[in-house]
Amino acid sequence: MSHFPKLLSSQIAFDVARTMLDGFDKHYRLFREAGQQAKARFEAGDWQGLQQIQRDRIDFYNERVRETSLILEDEYDAERIENGIWQQIKLHYIGLLTNHHQPELAETFFNSVCTRLLHRSYFNNDFIFVRPAISTEYIENEESPTRPTYRAYYPGSREGMAACFERIVHNFQLERPFEDLPRDIGYVVRAIGEQFGEFRIAPNFQVHVLSSLFFRHKTAFIIGRVLNGDRSYPLVIPIVHGPSGGLALDAVLLDKEQVLILFSFSHSYFLVDMEIPSAYVTFLRDLMPRKPRAEIYTSLGLQKQGKNLFYRDFLHHLQHSSDKFIVAPGIKGLVMLVFTLPSFPYVFKVIKDFYPAPKETTREQVKSKYQLVKQHDRVGRMADTLEYSGVAFPLSRFDEALVRELERHAPSMVEYQRAKDGGEEIVVRHLYIERRMTPLNLWLQEGSDAQVEHGIIEYGNAVKELIAANIFPGDMLYKNFGVTRHGRVVFYDYDEIEYLTDCNVRHVPQPRNEEEEMSGEIWYTVRPHDIFPETYRTFLLGDPRVRAAFLRHHEDFFDPAMWQAQKDRLLAGHLHDFYAYQTSERFINRYGSPAPRAGGEPQARRAA
Repeated sequence: MSHFPKLLSSQIAFDVARTMLDGFDKHYRLFREAGQQAKARFEAGDWQGLQQIQRDRIDFYNERVRETSLILEDEYDAERIENGIWQQIKLHYIGLLTNHHQPELAETFFNSVCTRLLHRSYFNNDFIFVRPAISTEYIENEESPTRPTYRAYYPGSREGMAACFERIVHNFQLERPFEDLPRDIGYVVRAIGEQFGEFRIAPNFQVHVLSSLFFRHKTAFIIGRVLNGDRSYPLVIPIVHGPSGGLALDAVLLDKEQVLILFSFSHSYFLVDMEIPSAYVTFLRDLMPRKPRAEIYTSLGLQKQGKNLFYRDFLHHLQHSSDKFIVAPGIKGLVMLVFTLPSFPYVFKVIKDFYPAPKETTREQVKSKYQLVKQHDRVGRMADTLEYSGVAFPLSRFDEALVRELERHAPSMVEYQRAKDGGEEIVVRHLYIERRMTPLNLWLQEGSDAQVEHGIIEYGNAVKELIAANIFPGDMLYKNFGVTRHGRVVFYDYDEIEYLTDCNVRHVPQPRNEEEEMSGEIWYTVRPHDIFPETYRTFLLGDPRVRAAFLRHHEDFFDPAMWQAQKDRLLAGHLHDFYAYQTSERFINRYGSPAPRAGGEPQARRAA
């Protein structure tokens, strides 16, 4: 104990720690304000403004890290601070986090600033938080936040179900009126009855609802759970703008798989105001037990925390596995070198140093495409990516063929170093990590007739939803799309994407003579950004089963008029409606009219 005061004797150490936490607090204040502004934008129907908040928020973290680093460099010459002082800085920082409501995020922020200043590798730095120093388990109980993480409701008797859900909706204090809330509550109660049938209501029957709405695209989501005895069920109620301009409850989702899709890696991050994010993650983990905490943090817009947790999970997996990284199976790309660890459900993508014809691009252009996807509304059809720099892998875990591929195609991205344990490491200077999926070309080759039909329906829907969101995929070969474990087709190759509004949709000109008609080469002029939907038949319809399914479900795919109509709508400022759930679940499609009024209760009986 006699060494402790001496250990914390530096005033500079405390001042640096305080400055770093001030930088984080500013970041999280702005982060919360974005969630608060989303409510007003949603109520006003300002969809462009809502998307702008989403884009801007992605840059908040890096801006605050840069800002804080500059302050520390200017005021404390931080790069020259001695190692012993850095140890004190970390201890002071831990002390400042004792009663903090976002300690896990603040620790990650400390790591980001520290590694930026010291130019050292994350995994070799003794002065960062390799593991959490502050537990988040009981934060909510230790000090009352501004508002509780969730509210508990007790429907009481069967007759009280409708009143309970009406109170849930009103407690969010949405200023825009509902078109017909009693009608919508009736739908909710009816859907619950249909989902569970005649169920026994236990004495502790409760509904828990998170205190903040979740905003994405043109929808606000009420997210909660239903507790009945020892059973727990997810509860998600989307709120949309109805056809008459008022608000409407659009559906009710009561199945874990539906919630997993809602929080999928192919969707954009939610805008949500959270005082204690760890409590929200714990609540959501109860709804989605299989989903890693890293992915939940990421889906809430806390992607840096998601990256941090993902990397910890990855190191844990490496320690408890023995298989080797290999070149990913399948057709090799011209721009990306892709490798994987068979026991780990992700792929690692490295931009090559050289690109054979006909590819004309640069490393910076490819990185800008991936950043575009990060900031764009992914509408459930583009895989999210985790971007890392300076990642060290045990060289002994790399297959020799993979090492040769890296040294041949991306030598500038690879270096070797001695590990702390005396072994050798291979360091990849820059890479992207994505969830591994079944390549659609393999799905179509190996699948049954029913699987082929499903894959083609999903592929066509995916491309149509992407262009409706103003994304032209560029390279639309099946190998650039994957099938998720939920059977959804998702795009994951971004080096050729463009905004559809930047493209020129063209018909293939009629040949002017027999020579042009018989030519095996393109005889007409093709300018940059020209697209010819009629030509897609050539490389999409080679397989007879694929061709039959495609023409049955998406014949308009090859009609330039369909593409031009989407472009015209975008240029007119139209924002397409996307649903992160089956449209068959929408009340307007599920029930239509006549509309039930609140009071139609599920068939239930009280537990003895």
